[in-house]
Amino acid sequence: MSSTASGTRNGTWRNWGGNVASRPAREVEPASVEELADAVRRAAEDGLKVKAVGTGHSFTSIAATDGVLIRPQLLTGIRRIDRDSMTVTVEAGTPLKRLNMALAREGLSLTNMGDIMEQTVSGATSTGTHGTGRESGSIAAQITGLELVTADGSVLHCSEKENPDVFAAARIGLGALGIVTAITFAVEPIFLLTAREEPMPFDTVLRDFDELWAENEHFEFYWFPHTGSTNTKRNNRSAGPQRPVGQVKALFEDEFLSNGVFQVAQWVGRAVPATIPAIAQISSKALSARTYTDIPYKVFTSPRRVRFVEMEYAVPRGAVVETLRELKTMVDRSDLKVSFPVEVRTAPADDITLSTASGRDSAYIAVHMAKGTPYMRYFTAAERIFTAHEGRPHWGKVHTRDAEYFAEVYPRFGEFTALRDRLDPDRLFQNDYLRRVLGA
Repeated sequence: MSSTASGTRNGTWRNWGGNVASRPAREVEPASVEELADAVRRAAEDGLKVKAVGTGHSFTSIAATDGVLIRPQLLTGIRRIDRDSMTVTVEAGTPLKRLNMALAREGLSLTNMGDIMEQTVSGATSTGTHGTGRESGSIAAQITGLELVTADGSVLHCSEKENPDVFAAARIGLGALGIVTAITFAVEPIFLLTAREEPMPFDTVLRDFDELWAENEHFEFYWFPHTGSTNTKRNNRSAGPQRPVGQVKALFEDEFLSNGVFQVAQWVGRAVPATIPAIAQISSKALSARTYTDIPYKVFTSPRRVRFVEMEYAVPRGAVVETLRELKTMVDRSDLKVSFPVEVRTAPADDITLSTASGRDSAYIAVHMAKGTPYMRYFTAAERIFTAHEGRPHWGKVHTRDAEYFAEVYPRFGEFTALRDRLDPDRLFQNDYLRRVLGA
């Protein structure tokens, strides 16, 4: 069991964050689409539910099952690169890291990506994993085609032209419509990004948020609770030359400070919660300003070795400043001790049925707590603020919303559930999480 993945021990599967566990009746590692389809058919014959799991980076129980757990580690690699259509088709179990590195060797890249790349491509897209972007959306928004094994064991191909209703929904399918076996992504010639990272006062970021968003292709920031400080990051395309972070500097800042020292700070904060505000003040000033230019995945992504539990909501982009002010007021007035920074990103509206950015320009606010630390009081207070702004929770991160709520905040929610009724009428892919968020 690697440090970046989930795993099964003594018959119990646990996710990366350690907050979800289940005991599947059996596990299957198919080596082909045909083997996977056969496993689905046999599960149905045996009266067992079926779920697929990647690296377990979801904090919800979206992949948990007491039935058949499909592990796609053998369904990996690039099937084909089409330079005429500028697409790449990749097996569903391929980790994003392997995809990014393989594309770079071919002189290609995804347009946008999230800030970690340990997930499988199918796990990341099925839950709506995203980065930040003024015009470029989530990883799922870059999908041009999908291959899906449905509840009867048949293989369904979908795109804008082939089964378009399934394509509209299955790009972020929550594992409810079938098991994704391959994904075709739009790619482009590899490019350079210049990253500008610098501290900035919280009040300044909120005052200038619209301007910072408009002036940068990719803008994000981290606010440190108990402080008035943020670290901002602006990524924009560059003509070069390539000037990566030096090896020694990267080792010191990205590993020693961002992971090593931060991990120690979490241990101290967990042992003595009263020290957390002081630690936050120090942490907010630990990283100095820097600028570097590199290929996309080396700018967009960074190592995350400190384990945590996370809640993230998408609110309308126009509501983000007010939402953040309310969040800060809540923390300041409470006796909560929050040791992890709050992450803020954006995405343009897209046309995916249950995307958190479906039909509206969105801003994402993510709250975290260290693994093993009580988190529900903080998350519950934050969620109350997010839902007051018609927030949509990330499908793979902690939340308490149900189908009744989602029917209100997703105008096309009924389209998704009707498609599920058609593709999986007997609920072969059902689990407790899907029963809550989609209804029975």
